[in-house]
Amino acid sequence: MKTISARDANRHFSSVLREVTAGEVITVLSRGKPVATIAPAQTSDLQRNAARRRLLARLQKQVDFHPRDWSRTELYEE
Repeated sequence: MKTISARDANRHFSSVLREVTAGEVITVLSRGKPVATIAPAQTSDLQRNAARRRLLARLQKQVDFHPRDWSRTELYEE
C-alpha cells in the first residue's frame, strides 16, 4: 500500500488514478494522518451479470431497419 499527502494527491491526481487503475491501493494523508483510501472499484459478478441481461433484453427489443441483403463475398469483391 502506498501513501501520499493530500497536497500531492491533488497536484498529481491523474497519475494517482493511473496507479489505482493498475491495482495500487493509495492512502491519502492530511497532516500525517490517514484521511482516505483510494482503491480500484470492485464490480461484483451479480452487478455485471444484471447489466449484461439488461443490455441483451434491450438489444432483442430493437427493430432491424436495414436487413442484410448482401453476402460476405459481395462485400469483399475485388
